[in-house]
Amino acid sequence: MKKLLFPFILLLVLIISACSNDSASTKEKSTKDDQPKMVTYQSQTGPVEVPAHPKRVILLSGFTGNVLDLGIHVVGVDVWSKNNPTFKKELKDVAEVSDENLEKIIELEPDLIIGLDNIKNLDKLKEIAPTVTYTWGKVDYLTQHIEIGKLVNKEKEAQAWVDDFKARADEAGKEIRAKIGEDATVSVMEAYDKDLYVFGNNWARGTEILYQAMNLKMPEKVKEMALKSGYYTLSAEVLPEYAGDYVILSKYSDADTAFQETESYKNIPAVKNNHVFVMEGNGASFSDPVTLDKQLEFFKKSFLGNE
Repeated sequence: MKKLLFPFILLLVLIISACSNDSASTKEKSTKDDQPKMVTYQSQTGPVEVPAHPKRVILLSGFTGNVLDLGIHVVGVDVWSKNNPTFKKELKDVAEVSDENLEKIIELEPDLIIGLDNIKNLDKLKEIAPTVTYTWGKVDYLTQHIEIGKLVNKEKEAQAWVDDFKARADEAGKEIRAKIGEDATVSVMEAYDKDLYVFGNNWARGTEILYQAMNLKMPEKVKEMALKSGYYTLSAEVLPEYAGDYVILSKYSDADTAFQETESYKNIPAVKNNHVFVMEGNGASFSDPVTLDKQLEFFKKSFLGNE
């Protein structure tokens, strides 16, 4: 009987051993596959090793809409992004973070951090995860999106959106200029807290679309005071000097709007002709694909009456 059992016991031991080896091999392979593949991104401050396919990104100062548009998972954003109504649905379960709360950032276990070059604790952030920073305005708004695409390994997708957006904005611009006239001027203003601002051609609030993509004209006074600096602070008394034939008014719900009750404002031709288009201020200060697509539709509806 013992002679009969021995071969079976030996076979069973061999099978168990083989299974054990396969399991160990599979586990080792799985662990190896779980390790993020790192690539080198040429940032404006030099090469940075970043994950080829980031899965837990933190955004400390904007660029949220760029990353969301490219389908990258976000785990933490700055307060401005978190409170931006444009991103409300996408950021519902995303944490609010800041460059001063490193413990919160560590808890989120990011594999990539993105921000502007003026963020605090940059050296400490680099110890938590690869950190890439950009200088605001160093490149134009479309090139910026392509740079974000390169960073997260989605350059083709970023370029495709840029090409499509340029075509759509150019077409809308032609339709708008045909309707309002090639020489009609447009001003972009904002009422924030107790202040009034007018903007140049690269300070968000749709300025990139109106002036760069659509080639709409800017009033000479705006060009003189705001084009180079990006924005200019106004008083209500001089507001008529800066108002174009059309006015885009970015307005926060809690802004002081007493200027709209003054006679100087009411007598502005754009006001009298019902050519003032009010844009929600909260969220208007972004220039990412999600925001730009929203603003493009707003301008088409405002100028052309398109839904």
